[in-house]
Amino acid sequence: MGKAHTVELYIRALRLPFITASVFPFLFGSFLTEQSLRFIPFLLGLFSVIATHLGANLLNDYADSKTGADWQDKKFYTFFGGSKLIQEGLLSEKFYRNLSICCFVFASLCILSLAVILKSVAVIGYFLLILLLGISYSYKPFRFSYHRLGEIFLFILFGPVPVMGGYFIQTQVFPTAEGFLLSLPFGFFTTAILFANEVPDFPGDSKVGKFTWVSLMGQKNAYKFYFLLVLFGFFSIVLNYLVGYLGALSLVSLVFIFIALKATSLLKKHSHDKMRLLDSSRLTIALQSLVSIVLIIDVLV
Repeated sequence: MGKAHTVELYIRALRLPFITASVFPFLFGSFLTEQSLRFIPFLLGLFSVIATHLGANLLNDYADSKTGADWQDKKFYTFFGGSKLIQEGLLSEKFYRNLSICCFVFASLCILSLAVILKSVAVIGYFLLILLLGISYSYKPFRFSYHRLGEIFLFILFGPVPVMGGYFIQTQVFPTAEGFLLSLPFGFFTTAILFANEVPDFPGDSKVGKFTWVSLMGQKNAYKFYFLLVLFGFFSIVLNYLVGYLGALSLVSLVFIFIALKATSLLKKHSHDKMRLLDSSRLTIALQSLVSIVLIIDVLV
């Protein structure tokens, strides 16, 4: 196996492109303060966010392999259904488990260093809670994603947590009503990514007792809830602008509603066609990234 191929496998196993879902809100929260950026704490926080996210990705594949969810369809679809490297026999469950532990250990070391620099034990407490929720998303005994709770905890972990976490590292202030309100767009759009990915996974998931919110309405009607998620995302941007937390530049993000409409249309017309639903997932990821970039630019300006 060549080095280039090995790197490609690791990127696929880590689901590296998805880290924008945690990095963007952390950047946004870090830039909210009017003070000069505390660079070393910022880097330590960023590294811990990335490592924790990647560890959770790996653990998710490990857990979904153990329960049989990822074995229902062994085809690799890029955006949903897992990385399929275990199912293809290219990497083992043990590899995923061990690498996830390495990621969590690295994140913990970053947090310990951050706690020393900030002289704050609270940092460690917050991280341990986040780590517990991240692990419990797909791993026993809680397995939130198997009991219709995954969407709620993902909203928290990719909305309020990184936004207010980035702000806390810079200011030592947590929590704030402003920070929570500003985190809502990130939470809604990232949850929309998850939900769009759950639609094509639903038949296989239901066979092994993995019940997501799609199970509440079925694949055929899932597009309605997807549209509500993105609509709430745009509404929360307007709300933040009206209360003065975001500037006028943030409203530029509203032009991306056409992406949401296209993705909704695909979910409605092709709810049972996995190949066509690749486009709805791709569009939703693009939507979250583009909106995030506009919001980050807004707070910088």
